[in-house]
Amino acid sequence: MLMDLSTLCLRNKHLWCMVQFMSQRDYYETLGVSRSASADEIRKAYKKLARQFHPDANAEDPGAQKKFAEITEAWEVLGTDEKRKKYDQFGHNWSKVGDAQGGSPFGGGGGAQFDLNDILGGMFGGGGGSPFGGGGGSPFGGGRRQTRAQKGQTVEAEIRVPFQVGVAGGEHELTLQTSGKTERLTVRIPAGIDDGGKVRLAGQGHPGYDGGAAGDVIVTIRVSAHPWFRREGKNLLVDVPITPSEAALGAKVEVPTLTEGTLVLTVPAGTSGGAKMRLRGKGVPDRKTGQTGDQLVVVKIVTPKDLSEEAVELFQELMEAAPQNPRDELWA
Repeated sequence: MLMDLSTLCLRNKHLWCMVQFMSQRDYYETLGVSRSASADEIRKAYKKLARQFHPDANAEDPGAQKKFAEITEAWEVLGTDEKRKKYDQFGHNWSKVGDAQGGSPFGGGGGAQFDLNDILGGMFGGGGGSPFGGGGGSPFGGGRRQTRAQKGQTVEAEIRVPFQVGVAGGEHELTLQTSGKTERLTVRIPAGIDDGGKVRLAGQGHPGYDGGAAGDVIVTIRVSAHPWFRREGKNLLVDVPITPSEAALGAKVEVPTLTEGTLVLTVPAGTSGGAKMRLRGKGVPDRKTGQTGDQLVVVKIVTPKDLSEEAVELFQELMEAAPQNPRDELWA
């Protein structure tokens, strides 16, 4: 039998009825934001709290795990426009509303109707007796309402991987809280992923409702900086310092690569600072085409700061022997 929930509570004045709907903490309070907060404010509040109470950062604090679960639950509702609208209207019973139409579930005529046994989660023991008499599962008799299977909620997470993993791909462990349980998942990082790229772990999110499939986990990948290399699209760049003599006369210099160790590169005579030399196929794989970019070696001419008297004389002789001024035609 279906009945307006507020009518039920007022008629019978049972303590269990009121406690059931007042015991859960307000999601806005959990995230520390006002009910009028923007979507961006809610997202920022969640990220800040998630970092603060993440189990990986609070291994010795059992309370942090519970707090992290509460924060995640609040975000999964307030972080989705449709769910937030239902929560604002129906409170913690938003997921029980389904497609019911009308006013507030606690209002008068036209209000949404609820199956009490659905909402109270079978607190009378399923098919057992009811405190109001009758042998049905609902305390008012009658069968349980047929519900529609729903997919579980999506979980969002973020991990940081080394620069080399972002370029070449690999695996990374993720510790996650879903439905009050701590899980360790393996995230496969595709080669060539950009900073901020996302990986979906299908079926690893929250369990579904009424036989529905489990939700997914969406992992945002943050790629750390490298002390030598930097990316420009699918190309890798690395600065290689050379001396003025090497630039003028040419030289063979060792150059690091990200995945193949050190290679020997020939610097042509007369190379200027800022010149780029290409190592083909030593860059970043393209996720769409499968082609690999190049590594660009950027020449940096390094002039010694402390010169001996002999070195000064040699540089003076060089100026006299090669008096070319590279600025002669620059601003003509």
